[in-house]
Amino acid sequence: MWLAFPSHDIWVMAPIGVALLALATRRARPWEGALLGLVSGLAFFVPLLSWSGTYVGALPWIALATLESLYIAVLGLVCALLQRGPSLAGVGRVRPLVLALAWVSQETLRDTTPFGGFPWGRLAFSQADSPLAGLAALGGAPAVTFGVALVGGLLAAGVAQLISSSRQMRIRHRGSLPRILSTASCFVGAIVAMLLPVLVPRPTDGALGRFMAVQGNVPRAGLDFNAERRAVLDNHARVTHQAVAAVTAGTLPRPDLMVWPENASDIDPLRNSDAASVISAAVDAIKAPIILGAVLEEPRPNVSNASLLYLPGRGLTARYIKQHPVPFAEYIPYRSFFRHFSHEVDLVRSDFNAGKGPGVFRLPAHGGGTIAAGTIICFEVAYDGLVRDTVNHGANVLLVQTNNATFGYTDESVQQLAISRIRAIEHGRSIVHVSTVGVSALITPDGSAHQRTALFTPALLAAELPLRTDRTVADRLGPWPEDLAVFGLSMMVILLGLRRLRR
Repeated sequence: MWLAFPSHDIWVMAPIGVALLALATRRARPWEGALLGLVSGLAFFVPLLSWSGTYVGALPWIALATLESLYIAVLGLVCALLQRGPSLAGVGRVRPLVLALAWVSQETLRDTTPFGGFPWGRLAFSQADSPLAGLAALGGAPAVTFGVALVGGLLAAGVAQLISSSRQMRIRHRGSLPRILSTASCFVGAIVAMLLPVLVPRPTDGALGRFMAVQGNVPRAGLDFNAERRAVLDNHARVTHQAVAAVTAGTLPRPDLMVWPENASDIDPLRNSDAASVISAAVDAIKAPIILGAVLEEPRPNVSNASLLYLPGRGLTARYIKQHPVPFAEYIPYRSFFRHFSHEVDLVRSDFNAGKGPGVFRLPAHGGGTIAAGTIICFEVAYDGLVRDTVNHGANVLLVQTNNATFGYTDESVQQLAISRIRAIEHGRSIVHVSTVGVSALITPDGSAHQRTALFTPALLAAELPLRTDRTVADRLGPWPEDLAVFGLSMMVILLGLRRLRR
């Protein structure tokens, strides 16, 4: 499954990975299923999350990978329980529907616990270039995961049938034709389930807004990327003034909105006049609104990860505070306890405060329409509810402002971009995905990433993007697909328990 994710991008490996775990657990006892799930989880999450230990050492990385693997262990246990017993619908001991429901339920649990969960590595986020990505418009990321797991389950069911047939050692054995037909139906079903989502529409029409995104770069990668905080701010101002020169020369049109990334100003511009002057000069020079990421020294003793809207001639007019600070990165829960395991927890000197609601900034577009820019900061893009709430509050374009400097030259940045691409399809919205150091891109509502940048280079992205207001089926259904999957799996477990009690 790791190979399905960026930067390997072999998306077909995700259903194959599901199929392998399904085959391994189809005749396993519950404890064996849990052990197989744990081994599978470690084989997946240890390499996938290697970026989390780039500058803080192996302990936090291995701890996070192990925690996430425990959820796959629970998945393996459930699969072993529900795939035991007589065959179902002619697919042997592998039950594709059970697998699909179990995968969605496992991700639901992992996405919400503990400390708000960690949704990284969901099957859906490996499918940005897959035909299955179209399911995002119907049921969000859970629907894509369901599709991946269903395809994997059907593949496993077909292989299980082949194994069963080979053990008979006689192709003319009575009942062989139904078995052959059943095997074929599994493989055909997998192909159909994989290709059918390409029929889901991905409209990209609508009024257009002119956007620019600034990737200013930092003096150096690592946890001390902002040791020269003024240099980071100046880098973004410098690229902005280059954009001003291009607008003045007529090579680029003036934007309706310019976006700077998270941590573009780690100097609080509300309390530091020098930082405020740099930002105001850039806004007045481009003569367009700028939304930028900044760290505010409030409410003390905490700080806030903010997205600030500046207007020409008016200065700061609106703000959004990140609603879901990352545990152990932006705040340390139970600091005194976890200090016993690693003193690295004290690298987070001040905990980040959590915001209270979504941020949607409304601005005029050049064609007479309105830009309703919904702001998402960094890892928030991985949380279904946070992005959905922003769209439900009227956003017709999404801004994903992130800072990948703390992960160096790893796959974290491209994994995050893939999440934004799925979100674009899910909500039918354009996305300005901008990072301090890359990878940045302008994403259209069909999930296509344009003007993708390289890591640790200054860059300016500029384009017209569709401003869509239509709500997708996924928007209308909200969390229901996930809730139904959990309910369906729970009922299967209950019925299994009742059947065994009767016995």
